[in-house]
Amino acid sequence: MATETTPDFASLLEEDPLLQQLAAANPVFWQNPALQLGADYKQDFALTSEDTAEAAARLQRFASWIADSFPETQEAQGLIESPLRKVATYKAALEKHYGEPLSGNLLLKCDSHLPVSGSIKARGGIYEVLKYAETVALEAGLLKPEQSYRSLADPRVHSLFAEHAIVVGSTGNLGLSIGIIGAALGFRVTVHMSADAREWKKALLREKGVEVIEYADDYSRAVEEGRKQALTQANTHFVDDENSTDLFLGYSVAGQRLKQQFQQQGISVDAEHPLFVYLPCGVGGGPGGVAFGLKQAFGEHVHCFFAEPTHSPCMLLGMHTGLQDQISVQDIGLDNHTVADGLAVGRASGFVGRFISPMLSGIYTETDEELFRLLALLAESEGLILEPSALAGVAGIKHLNQASNPYMEQNQLQDKLAQANHLIWATGGSMVPTVELDAYLQKGRELLQG
Repeated sequence: MATETTPDFASLLEEDPLLQQLAAANPVFWQNPALQLGADYKQDFALTSEDTAEAAARLQRFASWIADSFPETQEAQGLIESPLRKVATYKAALEKHYGEPLSGNLLLKCDSHLPVSGSIKARGGIYEVLKYAETVALEAGLLKPEQSYRSLADPRVHSLFAEHAIVVGSTGNLGLSIGIIGAALGFRVTVHMSADAREWKKALLREKGVEVIEYADDYSRAVEEGRKQALTQANTHFVDDENSTDLFLGYSVAGQRLKQQFQQQGISVDAEHPLFVYLPCGVGGGPGGVAFGLKQAFGEHVHCFFAEPTHSPCMLLGMHTGLQDQISVQDIGLDNHTVADGLAVGRASGFVGRFISPMLSGIYTETDEELFRLLALLAESEGLILEPSALAGVAGIKHLNQASNPYMEQNQLQDKLAQANHLIWATGGSMVPTVELDAYLQKGRELLQG
C-alpha cells in the first residue's frame, strides 16, 4: 500500500499511457510542458551566467598547467575543447535510413574527442577537480591568485595533494576524467564503478594509480558507496554526480565556447535559424549543464532535447511524473541494462531535473539496436566510430524534422525547418580500444543488413 512518502507506482503505471510505453521499453518522444521558451536564463535561477563566467575564468587560470601536463592541449593553449564538425554525408545516410528527407543543417559536436579523457565528462569532472585543487593550494599558501598556475607542478604542491583524497561513483567516463586529472595533480583517487562500466576504463584508471572498486550493482550503488567512503575519511572530496553544482558549471562553459565556434564557421542562430541540440542523458549533470550554458549563449533560439536508452529513461521518468529522483526505472519494471553504459542510470538527479525544467524542450528514447545501426552509418559515411551512448542524440533530427510535430507547431517553427541547425552532441568514443570499436561496428552492420 502506498504511503505519503512512497508513491504508488502501480497506480501511476495503470493510469499513464506514456509510462506504459516506457515500461514496455518502446521508443517515445516527450514534450516538456514546463518549458519557458522566452525566459531570461541569465537571471532567473539559483545559478547564473556570472557563475558560468567564473568557471570559464578558472579554467583559463589552469590553462598553462594543463598545457604543460597534457601536450595534446598545447595547440589550444591548455583549453579542453572539442571540434564542431559538419556531417552532410551522414545526413544523406540518415535520409536513406529513415526513408525521408531531413531539412536543415546537421552538425556534430565532438566531445567524443575532448583531450585528456575523451568524453563530455572531461568538462565537468576535470573542472571540479581543478576547483578543489585551487582551493586546497590557496588555503595552504602554496598558490597565489596572481601567480602562474604552472606552480602546481611544484613537488611541494604534489606532496600537499597526496594528503588529500578524491572519491567518485561512476558508470565509467566521469570516473575516467576524475581519475586522470586527479592522479596528474597528485591526489589519491578512488573510483567506485558500477557493473556496466567497461573493463578497459577500469584498467586505464589502475594504470594511472587510481583505486577502482567494482560493484555487481548499478550506478546508484556505486555513488552510494563512494559517498559513504568520503564521509569516513578526512581531507576527502566527494564528487557528487547527482547534486554537484561545480560539475554542472563546468559543463555550462560549453555554451559560450560553442557560440564562438558557430561565429568562426559563419553559422547563424536566431529567430530565422533555430538551433536544435540533442544531448545523451544519464544522471543528467552533463546534458543539464550544457543546456544551461546553451540557453545563456542562444536564449530562446536554442531548443534542447535529452536522449535516453529505452531501458534507462530515468530523466524522462522523473520529469514526466514530477517525482524526479523519487522514482527509478526499476519502479516501472525496467532492468536498466543498456549497451550505452554512460547512460545506464536508473534514478535521475533531482537537482538537475528541477533546475533544467523550464529550459528543456523535451526528451526521447532510443533502443540499443538502433544505437548500433546509427553507429555503423556514421562510421561508413564519415569514417568516425563512437561508443554507442554517443549516438543517442542522432534520432532527434528525425523527431523534429516533422512540421506536424506538436512542438514545432506550438512554437511556430514549421516554416524554419529548411534553415534550422541540428546539433548532435557526441559524448564519447575516442579512447575506446580498437577491438571494442570494431565489435560495435560489426554489430551495427549486422543489424543494418538484418
